[in-house]
Order: sequence, then structure tokens, then C-alpha cells
Amino acid sequence: MTAIPATTVANLRDLGGTPLPAGHAVRSGLLFRSGQLDRLDPTADPVVAALGIRTIVDFRTQAERLARPDRLPAGGRLLLADVLADRVSSGLLPAAAKLKQVLADPVLAERELGGGRAQQMFADTYRGFVTADSARAAYRAFLIEVADPDAGPLLFHCTAGKDRTGWAATIVLTLLGALPEAVEAEYLAVNPAVRQAFAPLIEGFIAQGGDPETALAVIGVVPEYLAAALDEVEARYGTMEKYVVEGLGVPVQAIERIHERLAG
Repeated sequence: MTAIPATTVANLRDLGGTPLPAGHAVRSGLLFRSGQLDRLDPTADPVVAALGIRTIVDFRTQAERLARPDRLPAGGRLLLADVLADRVSSGLLPAAAKLKQVLADPVLAERELGGGRAQQMFADTYRGFVTADSARAAYRAFLIEVADPDAGPLLFHCTAGKDRTGWAATIVLTLLGALPEAVEAEYLAVNPAVRQAFAPLIEGFIAQGGDPETALAVIGVVPEYLAAALDEVEARYGTMEKYVVEGLGVPVQAIERIHERLAG
């Protein structure tokens, strides 16, 4: 689990190196996570170019993609996997997918997120990662891609690279047998990069009278958000593998291929 100092990709991390039982670790150079790729420029960023990324999985909504389209590395293939499509169609798009709009208006932010509502909203969103049809379809497509040996080095992302992306990383690492503390450490490790990326937005929000606690609740991730999704998995399926097989419809053979590809 290594942060990569790229200049054109926000919050870029290699899941390689995450410890697994019996002294093993996730293989490096195969599975990456990040924020949005609208500024990706491999010609100006040799670090990113050297990763050789061949497949990109984009968890964002259509509106997010249209506002800031991904820039792909040469020869890269894009898979769209909209986790929140159900929320969009129902008109209940969470703040996680509209951070800039919410934090641009302290009055709106207080109405939607103040008084602990941000924490409750994120917990509900994370439970939806487990239960919503669009989320299950998106994470199924992602895992099938990860299992494909022809996918090559794969990068998956959303906008900030913390929530939808964080749950995807949690699924893979748990399937590989990483201990809960290692999974949580990877989940929380994005906080410094995310807060740095959104620092101007947070500063502007506070300068307009916005509540700093509300801003941090939206921008960062905390263990309670992840716990909400994990609790939902346990309540509905018992284990992560049963969630993946029964809830997402991923064949057991695909899980075995993920182990073969990623477990060093």
C-alpha cells in the first residue's frame, strides 16, 4: 500500500505491499487506485507512464464523467461502472458525488450535512454500496476485470478516490485475506492526499462561514463509514466471500484467479 508521487493524478496508490497472512503481501504494480483522471498526462508524468496501466475502471456518475472526463494512457481501456446510478435515477444523489457543489454553499451544506447529518449520510451511502443494484453491478464488473489476466495493470477510481474507490479496495484486500487492521489502514491512508487536494475548497468554505467539522466529515474518511458497509455485509451475507459470490454474482473461479494474480 504505497502512495505514488504522481503530478497529474490525485491520490494515486498501489495496493501492492499490503500485508497478507503467513508473511505474504499483495503483488506490486498490478492494482492501483486514485481520484479522477481528468488531469492525467503521461507525457508530462513519467511516473504514471512507467506504471503501464492498461485498464481503467471509473466508478463515477455520468454527470461526474461529463464534467471531468478521464484522460487515458495510450492504449488504455476504460470500463464504466457507475456505483451510484440508482441514487441518481431516484434523485437521492449523496454529497459524496457532489462535493464541490455542496461545499461551495455553506448554507446548503449546513442544511444537508450539519448536526451530524453528514456522518449519517455517509453511513447510509456505504450501506448502499452493498445493497443497491447499481453498486452490486459496478463492483461485480470491477472484480471480473481484476480477475482477468489480460486486464494488465489496472487502475480504479471515483472523484476523490476515497469512498466508492475505498470500498472496492476493501473488497479486494479482504478477499485476499488481509487482516481487518491492514484493510482499515489502507482505507484511512488516503486522508492526507484527499485533504490536500481539496484544501482550497475547504478554506473557501470556512472563509464563507462554513463549519470546519462539516467540511472534514465530507472530505475525509473515518472508520465508522467503512464499518457501516462491513456491518451490512455481515448482516446480509456473513462473510465478504459470500457477499461477492451471492450478492455480486462473481463466480468462485474469478475469486481464485484474483488470488493467483495478486497474492504474492
